Amino acid sequence: MSADPIHTLADLDTWSFPGTALAVLGHPIKHSVSPPMHNAALAEMARRDARFASWKYFRFDIAPDDLPVALEKLHARNFHGINLTVPHKIIAFDRIAAIDPAALPIGAVNTLRRTPAGWHGYNTDGYGLATAIREDLGLDLAGAHILLLGAGGAARGAAVECLQRGCASLTLVNRTRANLDALLAQLTPLANGIPLNALSHSDVATSVSEWSVPADTLVINATSAGLKASDPLPVDLAAFASRARPAGVYDMIYNPPETPLLAQARALGIPAANGLSMLVHQGARALEIWSDSPVPVDAMRTAVHSAMKAHA
Repeated sequence: MSADPIHTLADLDTWSFPGTALAVLGHPIKHSVSPPMHNAALAEMARRDARFASWKYFRFDIAPDDLPVALEKLHARNFHGINLTVPHKIIAFDRIAAIDPAALPIGAVNTLRRTPAGWHGYNTDGYGLATAIREDLGLDLAGAHILLLGAGGAARGAAVECLQRGCASLTLVNRTRANLDALLAQLTPLANGIPLNALSHSDVATSVSEWSVPADTLVINATSAGLKASDPLPVDLAAFASRARPAGVYDMIYNPPETPLLAQARALGIPAANGLSMLVHQGARALEIWSDSPVPVDAMRTAVHSAMKAHA
């Protein structure tokens, strides 16, 4: 990662890059493996199309309060595309010129493309999630019973994707009831008859024993529980295994690669996968939006795995 320096807002005052610049903004950003992932793809793309030889992807540590100014300066410096990660996806939503219709119900954007009038925002996280679950677990969101853990920005994007793809049912689980109710209110107009349920974390064990959990339920973790080894489980899978074994468990966290939730799933014999493929596929979709060109997903995947090994 030493080849990918961390830039700051101050660097934009004297920024000079002769090619087409792309960037990821986050706070913190040190952990990001997006630069090696995208630059590997661009190197591969340049082999078949010389115009991509001048494209490069950078990373910037931008504090939340500085995001509006950063977006203005990035536009003025002719950056062609931007990725947004925590905590900027929701902050940017009301601060850009246009939003892709598919991102409107999510209320968050993770991909920006430059236009003369300003930034045009997209959200590729849902595509990344659906593609990764199909690739890693052989499951489709369409027709699936979903148990979604969390009620923050990541959960909101996942929930909208599940509903838009026609899941069979969607059950939300979160520790804080107020956040859970707020998300439920936002999703209800999008459900179009799909059954929506909401459980506070303390109700899960009791509800599982009383509620007929479909045997093919897909569990998706969209919380941060698992980033640290000391984090409690976002849900106890053992409560399900005795009644109805889930079809699979997908944890959006990819670092560490094995969270306590994934370890429990594997111990119970439940198919499970971390969020690395989601990272790759949401990034690939973003690069397609910027480049209007096919993207080498395999090159991105290889670069991500190499970067993760370097971090280990």
